[in-house]
Amino acid sequence: MSSESDRRTLGWAERPGSELLRLTWPIAVSMISYAVMTLADTLFVGRIGPAAIAGVGLGGVAAFTTICFVIGMLRGTKVLVSQAMGADRSRDAERHAGAGLALGVGLGAVAGAVGLGVAELLPSVAATVESGAAARTYLSVRMLGTPIVMAYVALREVRYGRGDSRRPMVASVVGNLANVALDALFVLVLEWGVAGAAWATVIGQSVELGLLVGLGGARGLAMPRARELRALWRIGVPTGVQFFLEVGAFALLATLLAALDEREMAAHQIALQVLHFAFLPVFAVGEAASVLVGQAVGADRFELIRGVTRAAVRTALSYAAFCVVVLVAGGRSIVSAFTDDPRLAGVATTLLFVAAIFQLADAMNMVARSVLRGSGDVRWPAVVGVVTAWASLPPLTWLLGYQLGLGALGGWLALCVEVVAGAVLLWHRLLRGSWRDAAEASRRASLLEDEARISLVPA
Repeated sequence: MSSESDRRTLGWAERPGSELLRLTWPIAVSMISYAVMTLADTLFVGRIGPAAIAGVGLGGVAAFTTICFVIGMLRGTKVLVSQAMGADRSRDAERHAGAGLALGVGLGAVAGAVGLGVAELLPSVAATVESGAAARTYLSVRMLGTPIVMAYVALREVRYGRGDSRRPMVASVVGNLANVALDALFVLVLEWGVAGAAWATVIGQSVELGLLVGLGGARGLAMPRARELRALWRIGVPTGVQFFLEVGAFALLATLLAALDEREMAAHQIALQVLHFAFLPVFAVGEAASVLVGQAVGADRFELIRGVTRAAVRTALSYAAFCVVVLVAGGRSIVSAFTDDPRLAGVATTLLFVAAIFQLADAMNMVARSVLRGSGDVRWPAVVGVVTAWASLPPLTWLLGYQLGLGALGGWLALCVEVVAGAVLLWHRLLRGSWRDAAEASRRASLLEDEARISLVPA
């Protein structure tokens, strides 16, 4: 630990709760807006039939699975930038930002090429020829916009690390409005079907990136050196691997349901789109907490982490409790907006009831993993996320969904087990304070870089 004279002043130190909310609500709006893109696709193609819904669901899961490693890795940019800002090292923050953009676009292009290959495999895992063809079409178009998406994600993480969550919010909302308008044009007027929904999303994402750049979201970038690229790789890869393996387990769940029955997969897709409105605002609370914890570590103000954590828990649990009431009381009415198929609606409504069961545990899970990552402790959340996902989702979906005949309900009960187990393990580490070693190591690495740079300056 450094001396008192080395400790930085943080403007929010006396009011972490207010700062948390200031960062959270624009992030929440941005994330919900992003989710609305796929939700709009689902709503517009929903009237075509269950095959179209199932195809968009399977294609959407495959799209996210293909790019999730890069998204997870880029979240390290937020941590590095926030720690550099907390330590008052603005030039380092600019270079970390440049590293995020460079790696994001480069790896995004690679992921897009892989996704085009994956699209050709989807018809072989779908329950029907129609849903398989829809999934292939949807994914093929979505993958064309992957470098654009990754450039936006990189710049968004940079802005979050700098404490600016409003510009990404504005860009996301405008991009989403463009997507909805184009969905109506391409799907309802031009009757392009699933392909039209996918093109609407790609164009909406392009609008999103262009507006963020136009609002100054690309300012404060500097050419990265090898050390910034290595730092992002070091801190980002564990999260990227975790995202890929966690989403991979979730994708396997979707694949099992897609092969089981078209309506089961369609019900899963409907419930998942609704659940985004419960999950993403809580995820935004975690993202905001991660930024503040990163700044506290960079400023050598570890005592502030406890206050940030308490504020995040209160906020996340309050919203999660509200969502429990909405899902239980209004689940059937919500599902009716997607379909008039009574069997499909019944399954989807049941899944929303299951989702209500694990909302509070999910909130605790997300807060804990975000605080740990913000401190620099990225490996333990990665291990917990991967182990709980693969130990729960595939085997329990097979047992409950296939062997016991519960279908999609069995898969969502497995998801409930994963969420609760992860929350217990993450909070065990957080309360023990084991994250402090990782935080100290992250801060020491930054100090060593400072010393090395100073030693190269001529006297």
